[in-house]
This record gives sequence, structure tokens and C-alpha cells, in this order.
Amino acid sequence: MLPDRAIVEEISNTIRFLAADMVQKANSGHPGMPMGLADAASAFSFHFRHNPNNPQWLNRDRVVFSGGHGSALVYSLLHLWGYPLTLDDLKAFRQLDSKTPGHPERDCTKGVEVTTGPLGQGFANAVGFAFAAKRGRALLGEAIIDHKIWCFCGDGDIMEGISYEAASFAGHNALDNLIVIYDSNDVTIDGALDICFSEDVAARFRAQRWDVIETDGHDFERLDRAFSEARNQTKPTIIIAKTKIAKGAASLEGSPKSHGAPLGKSEIAASKLKARWNAEPFYIPQTALAWLRTALEKGELYEREWNDRVLRSDKKPLLDKLLNPDFNSIQYPVFDDSPKATRDTNGEIINAIAKALPGFFGGSADLAGSNKTELKGLGVAPLGANIRFGIREHAMSAITNAIALYGLFIPFDSTFFVFSDYQKPAARVAALTSAKRFFIWTHDSLGVGEDGATHQPVEQLSTLRALPNFYAFRPADGRENIVAWKTALTLDAPSAFVLSRQALPALPSSAAKGDPSKGGYLISLSKQARITLIASGSEVALALAAKDILQNDKIGANVVSVPCFDLFVEQDESYIETIIDPDTIAIAIEAASGIEWFRFAEAVVGMESFGASASADRLFDRFGFTPDRVAELAKSLLAESSV
Repeated sequence: MLPDRAIVEEISNTIRFLAADMVQKANSGHPGMPMGLADAASAFSFHFRHNPNNPQWLNRDRVVFSGGHGSALVYSLLHLWGYPLTLDDLKAFRQLDSKTPGHPERDCTKGVEVTTGPLGQGFANAVGFAFAAKRGRALLGEAIIDHKIWCFCGDGDIMEGISYEAASFAGHNALDNLIVIYDSNDVTIDGALDICFSEDVAARFRAQRWDVIETDGHDFERLDRAFSEARNQTKPTIIIAKTKIAKGAASLEGSPKSHGAPLGKSEIAASKLKARWNAEPFYIPQTALAWLRTALEKGELYEREWNDRVLRSDKKPLLDKLLNPDFNSIQYPVFDDSPKATRDTNGEIINAIAKALPGFFGGSADLAGSNKTELKGLGVAPLGANIRFGIREHAMSAITNAIALYGLFIPFDSTFFVFSDYQKPAARVAALTSAKRFFIWTHDSLGVGEDGATHQPVEQLSTLRALPNFYAFRPADGRENIVAWKTALTLDAPSAFVLSRQALPALPSSAAKGDPSKGGYLISLSKQARITLIASGSEVALALAAKDILQNDKIGANVVSVPCFDLFVEQDESYIETIIDPDTIAIAIEAASGIEWFRFAEAVVGMESFGASASADRLFDRFGFTPDRVAELAKSLLAESSV
């Protein structure tokens, strides 16, 4: 229940003008959205269950601000609620090394649940949080998990295609714990919304099996009723709040000019005068602060009550297992020397992980049979372990990011490697947030075969290897695949498994030198090596065959397998030089663009075009991925070096 209207209005103006002052002091930012949403944020504060003293309390409500450009609203609320964000932090908005960057970053600011900015990602993250919470509730019961997921979004989020996919997934899965507040202000940067968007949003969400509540976004009583009603729905709920951008601005209320630029000192002064507000920048009245800081006391009470429920619950042992996964309990499969596709070995591995870790689960974009990601006998999520994402790669990846950040689970998702392009925005955000989650990408190269160039990845691996804080594993056989998973499970970062469709021969069972967990190692060592052949995945066997040809011609060659380029480049120079002998000529082989290999190699046997439609064998021959071609290149480079 809301306090007196005068108090709520004071809270709204506090939020509104703090946001305007932050943007003005930084001379950069977006004041319109925070000012327009200040009324809804005020009413929302009295429905939001959280504990600012413990931002990671498991059963807290989560709130996602999908429109991350409105970060001044986020930081104003966090400060007023009592999170460890000072007034000086607000004054350092958008400055180097501050806790208040231009768009909210999870690892930078306590209370920020997920990094947002790319529009639509946050909407899908909220769906992911809701799905994770629903699985948590299914496993642990409502005594332990009974919170809500809230999301503030705007016209940009609604227009981005990812929100269509995410909303469809949420409606299909009846995520009754999800409440989206849509800031419908009819304004975009370029002008009035109707120049580019005329959709009936309410009808769209009803068609996607959501409950829809329409309200005035500046009417406190109606907002209060809407939030209360949304808490008791049996479907996901969207509250369409009609608002005015830059509400309260003297002359720029409702104007696109308020979207992405400071209001200006004179406009802020006139706006404060109109509202009879203290002209001092960053003014916070004590009454408003006291009301919002009740979140501290309420949060402590919520958490104490929850701790008591946990202690009485027979689900506490399972909760402990979810919070503290025992990676040593995994009984990995043992692979013999028979040829196997790495998508197949990976399928066996993830089934072993899922049997040991109740928090490990995931799914595929309608390709579980091809990706080999079905977790056998473990049912369908939320109660089971297999997520049916449907053909929704964009949303799938953002949903999985949020599941990883929820606090209980270790998730994966999967599709063909070429469709990682659909997932790249979420992969980038996963890396930014250090989300411990796994991308499983199969059909990794020309080995896809007859599906042709549209399905044969060429540039994707190089792109992902360029992504900071992201680890792409491309194992050459089952044993490397196990090492890859053991390593990835120790990383506080996203990892990917790039896997073959075709069967690959088993490698020698032990390293000649080095450690595969370091990303690269010598798989074959020649005492008088003049050539080093470097490869990953299916091309490692090709390198070994080329080595045999060279040795028949009395040319010593080392072979290096690099199952994870990203880990390998993190090793110190001395390790790298023990693996790639600087006194040899290095040649990298990869059935992709492979431009990153020039960091180590004098030459790269890689792709310089798209693929074609034919069998894998014909394609590898056509594009030069043969032992003879590699051996001839090595001989040519040796001849040139001796001139």
C-alpha cells in the first residue's frame, strides 16, 4: 500500500531530478526515460521485495532495466533504497572507474542484476530469470523460491526481434512470476513513435499468452493496483504504462530532444521551479529518503523469515548441492580409440555432468537430436533438465545468460555453429558479465557437407576468439573434449564447445609435451623438427597425416593441438615457446578463416571464401585441406627460408 500522495509525489520528484542532475553534471546521458518513469518507479518501490544489505539474497525479487540507457533511474533508485552507492557515486555518473557507468553493468554496481544496454537483451534476461525461478520453485518448493521478476522496458525493447522470441517463450511456459512494465511514451530518438511503429502491443502480448494491464503511468493509485494485480496472475504479465518522456521538464516534456542529451541548466532550473523543487543539484529531501530506506529494514525481515523457512525445509540438502556443485563427483565417460564425432562425445559428457550436478541443465534451438544435447531420462524443464527453446536462437542465448546469473544453475544452450551469429550479442554480454554458461555449437566446419555454404561456418570461430573473457573450445577427440569440460567448469566466464558433425580419429592418449588444459600442447614431437603444424578440431588429424608425409621425406615436424586458442594465448611466453618452437617454421591449419593464427604462424591453410554443397571429403579436397597440400606448403616455406 502506498503512503500519502504527497509523499509519493516527493519521492517521484526526488528520482526525477536526481536523474536529470546526474546527466547534466556528466554532460552526457539520457534524462527523458528516467524522468518519465519516475512515477512508476516510485509506486514500484513499495512492491519490490529485496534486501539492499544483501544484494545476492537468493529469494529476492529481481528487477531488470532493459532500457539500460536510462541508467540514471537505476542508480537513483539504488542509492535511495540503501544499496552501497553513495551520492558521490551519483555525481561521478559516466566517469572513468566510477560505479555508475553509462549503461548498468552487473560486476560494477551492487544491485544491478544484469548488464543491459543492447535493447531487447534485458527483456529476454528477465524471461531467463523467471524461467530459472520457476525451475527453482519446482525443485525446492515455494517455501524457498516464491519471488517475482520485474522488468522495465521501452519502445526500443518491444521493437527488437529478440523480445518477440522471449515473450513467446515466456507465454508458452506460463511464467506467472514475470511482470514487465512497458514505458509506452510514444517517442523514439528520431521523433514520434508512429513514424516507425504502429503495432497493437496489447493484442500482440495477448496472442503470446500474456495477461495485459493498461494504465496511466503517472497515476499512482492505478499503478499501485496494477502492481498488486500482476502479482496474482497465472500468466506472465505486461503492464502497459502510458507515460510522457521527460515528465516534469518545463518545455521538453514529451519531446524527443529529451531522449539522449542533457536538458541544459536553464531547462532544469525552470523544471525545478515549476515543481517547486529545491534548485540545489542532487537535492534529496529527508522524508523521501526515509520512506525509501525502509527497504533496508523490510529486506532484513524478508531474509530472516526466509532463512527460517529454509532451515525447516526438507529441500535444504538439495539447495546446498545447487549452491555448491561438486565437480569432482562427475564420472566422465571413457573413450576408446574408435573414431567418433565430437558432437557425440560431447553428448555423453554432458549427460554424465547432468547426472552428477542437479543444477546443470539446458537445451537446444529445436536441434537436440543433431546437437546431441538431449539429457536422457531427465525430463523437460522446468522440473526436468531439458529446455525446449524452440527455434529462438536470439532469445535462447539471452535467456540462458540470465539462468546462469540467477544463482542456482549451470546452464547450456545449443545450435549449429553457423547460427552462433544469431547469438553473438548475448555471447558478448555473457563475456561482459562473466556468466558461467556454455554454448554448444555443432556442425563446426566444411564437415557439414551437403547443406552448403549457408550452413558452413567460415568466419565465426575467428570472431569468437576475438571476444574478451570468452573461451571457445574446439576439441579434436573425446579425450580432449573431457579436458575441455573439466577446464571450462573451473572458469568464471562463458565457454563454448565447437564440435564436429563427422567422426574424427582418436589422438594419442597422452601429450608429448605440455598440458591440454592450458589450451595448447604438443601432440607429436620430433627431435629435429624444422616445421611446427598447428591445428584444432578435425584438422589435428590432418596435421598428423601431413607430419607423416614430411617425415618420410626426412623433414622433422612437430604437431600442436590447440583445443582452446583463448586459453593458449593467456599462457606465459616460456610455455608457448616450449609448444611452438621459435626455431621452426609454423603453419596453422583450420577449415575456417583462421586469421588469428598469424599471431604464431608464418602461413595459414584456411578458408578464403564461403564453402559449397558436397560431401565433407570432397569439400576438404576442393579447398585444400589435405595432408599433401600441407606437406607441399611446408616444403616450399623451407626452400624459401634457405635461399
